This record gives sequence, C-alpha cells and structure tokens, in this order.
Amino acid sequence: MSVPLGSWPAIHALRFPESTALIDADTGAALTHAELDALTTALAAGLRSKGVLPGDRVALLALNSVEMLALIVATARAGAIGVLINFRLTAEEVRYILSDSGAVLLFASSSLMDVADAAQPDTGVREVIALPTAVQRSRGQRTGYHELVDAGSATAASTGSESPEVDPDSLALLMYTSGTTGQPKGAIITHANLFWASILHNYNDGGFDRSDVCLASAPLFHIGALAVNTIAALYWGASSVVMESFDPGRWAHLVEHYKVTRAFNVPVMWGAILSSGALDRHTTSTLRASMSGGAACPITIIEALQDKGLSFSEGYGLTETTAGAAILAAADVVDHAGSIGRPCMHVDAAIVDPLGEPVPVGQVGELAMRGPNISPGYWRRPEATAEAFRDGWFYSGDLATVDEDGYYRIVDRKKDMVITGGENVYPTEIEQVLYRHPRVSEVSVYGLPDEQWGEAVTAAVVVNDGEGSAEGPGELVDEADRAALAEELRAFARERLAGFKIPKRFVFLPALPRTATGKVRKVELRRAGGGTGSAVQR
Repeated sequence: MSVPLGSWPAIHALRFPESTALIDADTGAALTHAELDALTTALAAGLRSKGVLPGDRVALLALNSVEMLALIVATARAGAIGVLINFRLTAEEVRYILSDSGAVLLFASSSLMDVADAAQPDTGVREVIALPTAVQRSRGQRTGYHELVDAGSATAASTGSESPEVDPDSLALLMYTSGTTGQPKGAIITHANLFWASILHNYNDGGFDRSDVCLASAPLFHIGALAVNTIAALYWGASSVVMESFDPGRWAHLVEHYKVTRAFNVPVMWGAILSSGALDRHTTSTLRASMSGGAACPITIIEALQDKGLSFSEGYGLTETTAGAAILAAADVVDHAGSIGRPCMHVDAAIVDPLGEPVPVGQVGELAMRGPNISPGYWRRPEATAEAFRDGWFYSGDLATVDEDGYYRIVDRKKDMVITGGENVYPTEIEQVLYRHPRVSEVSVYGLPDEQWGEAVTAAVVVNDGEGSAEGPGELVDEADRAALAEELRAFARERLAGFKIPKRFVFLPALPRTATGKVRKVELRRAGGGTGSAVQR
C-alpha cells in the first residue's frame, strides 16, 4: 500500500531524526528530518487556520527553496492539493492557472509578488502570502511565510497536530503542462503516483541510499526536477541541497562542497555546465548518478560529460507519468545512443497504431504506457482525459519504435512530424545529425507551409565559432555568410541523411525560444516563419 506524501517526514523523524533532510544552498541552513516534520506540522496547521480544507487547491509561484518544498509536503499533510506554477509566466498566464485550478491561496516568492498581485483579481484566491528569497533568508528578513509558521506552531501546540486521513489515491498535486501548443492542462498527480515514482527511481543508477545527497538545481515546478531526485530523496530519507537559481559554476562548487551523489538537469543546463569549464575547476567524483531529462539530450553533450568522468544516464518521462517512465542507463548510453532505454520497473510500454493495436518490432507507432506512476488524467478536462488515457494506458503523443532487445527510441512528437512531398520526416533524427557539426550549438527542426512540398523541412540553428564557444546573444550570422553556412550544413547532412530529409531552409538565431523546462517552443518558430537570418534553397 502506498504512503501519502504528507506522512513521509514523520516516518523519518522517528527513524533517524538527526539526519539531514534539506539544505538551503544559498545560506547553508539545514533541516533535519525531525525539524522538517515539525515545520510541515506547523505549516499544515497554519493552512487550516487560513480556512484551507481537504481537497482545496493551494498554489505556489515560487523560486526553488526549502520553504517551497516544505509547503508542498505541508499542503499534502493538510489533505489539500498543491498547484505548482511556472515562475516565468506572465500575470495573465498565472491568472488562467489560478482560475482553472480554483486555488484558494497563493504563495509567491517576494521577488514575484508583483506578478502574483496582478494575477489574483477575478480568481478564487483569498490571499497572497510572500515566501522569502535567498537574499531575504541570508539577512534574516521575515515574510508572510514566517507568520504562517508561527501561527501554525501556536495552533498545533494548543489543539494538537492531528492531520486528516489522506487517501493515497487522492490528488497531491496539479502540475500544468507547458502549453507549447495551446492552453496548459493540469495533470493530476496523486499521492500514490509520487510514492511509486520514488519506488521506481530506486531501481535506477544503483538505487537510492539514505546517505545520498541530491542537488536540486532545475526548477521544481518541473515534474522531472521535483520527482526524479527531490521527492524521491524525501521518501528514502536522503538529503537534498536546494539552489534558488541555476548557475553552472555555482552548481559544480556545490557538488564538490556537499559531496553530491545525484543530480538532475535538463539538456540546456548540462550544456551550460560543460561550456563554463566548471567541471575542470571542481572535483565532482562523488557524483554517481547524473541524469538528463525534459528533452532529448544531444549526443555531443552526453559524450562530453562521459569524457569528464560523469556516470550519465537519460530519463524519459512526462508530467503525466510523474517523470520517470523509461531510462537509458549509464552502461547503455554509448551502445544505445539516441534511445530512451527500457521502461522503468513497474512500467509497461507498447508501440501502437492509431487503433491502439501493437505494431511490429521496428515499426513507428505511438508510445503508450501504463503503471502506478501514471496520472489518472487532467483536471476538469474529461475530453482530453478520455483521449489520452484509455483502457488503463496513457497515450503519450510520442512516435517511437522498439527493437528486439526492448530498447525504445523516440522518433518525434506526433504533432511535430513533417510531411514533405508525401514523405514522413521526423525532426529529432535531423537534429541529432546537425548537432554533430562543429558550428552547431543548438538546433530545432520543424515544418513550414510550402506550395511545392506541402511542408518545407526547416532548421533553426544557433551557431558558435567552431571551437565550441557560442556567439553572444543578439549576434546573428552575417547576411553574406548565411548562404555559405547553410550550404555547408546541407552538405554535412546530405552525407548522413536521405535527400528528402535535408532542410530546405535554415534560420540562424541568437537563441532558441524555450519554455522554463527547457523545451523548444516550436510553435513560436513556426509562427515566425523564415524571418530574418534565413537562407533558403528550393
């Protein structure tokens, strides 16, 4: 039987109360499991004093912090549902999520209070409560969060700390999809989903140990950053070091200082760590499990990290799978490069046709998954739920193949497939080829309407100087050089790809538009069309 999230600190407080649970990377302050139990008890009581009832939604618009994690656990302990919001959204976008979720309280980092206050009107949010930033924490400044802790501590002392009984199958979190193709949907994450996600992660990279130290550096509103290490560490009684914001040099310093053993980042963050040279300045030998997720990691980054001695694996998952669904283990990264590996323990996977029937080995179909980590559906979206969740299976929207050894390979998103001249073209395949060119730092391939071909294969490219040093933001390729560089890239691809897969258009940009979770916003690229900085071949 699964154990609700809010119960975890109390269990560890009994077993090893003095062991470290959470560390604030910006101040060095640490919480033991006993202290985390007391804090989440007080916060849960404070939430109840604010009128929060079981099943109510409590929203967080927050930078990474120990306080954020404590609130997530305390909300669960109170029987309420946490709503994690991307802190890079505009007030209008935040208002949509607040209204859609029906949130009654909003916690926001002090630096985000302007957005929070602007988003609150015309929603059901009764109060906005400020969370301390790293600067405020280092100065000992108090915020509304501290007042809530004080009030909750007094309430718990006078009336007791008894929490409502929580059904493991009840909702723990609403995590809104990135909305790259439309309004975001709230994926339902249950207590059981989080429990099983923590269990299945124990089978990856040698398993969790209570002595593990995890580094939380990616935004915790991202399911991968939250579930892969951080929530799992809370379940297994390990420690997490929490960075408010990511900096590659600071990241490497923290790995060395705290002897970090497990780290999760999205590919763009791993790329920044490499290009910063931080791995050459700091000792990172304690890292025994380094994982990338959120998007496919370029093979060049994987190879470079391995050359630096990191035991590196790739995880595949979505918000709807509570992150981990498949893993390409460190031992397989070289021999099975480009694969997402095999399904995690307790997860079943299948490649199916549009009717839901299995396709032959090696044939492209949609990847479907089932397991105890799979979300039951979308918040108040019965039609979207019925479309994606059928007969116990979650239909991912990813086109994939599986080989005879059970290794799965993502071909592309169904919506991203390009049909040019009647041929199906999968952008990921082209991107992996172009990433091997020495002048390519970033690339995204997509289709644009074309009278002759239906769609023209188009590649948006961020270039470097050929020595791995990216050209600065705002520096586009000179107009005189575009055609020559585009032809050089075409020739490079032509040696490795069929003719119909060769991009007909190259767009040179200073940076690719991305969501806060590192995913490329292809809808923005398509909307911009060729734009400036393009080179076209008919």
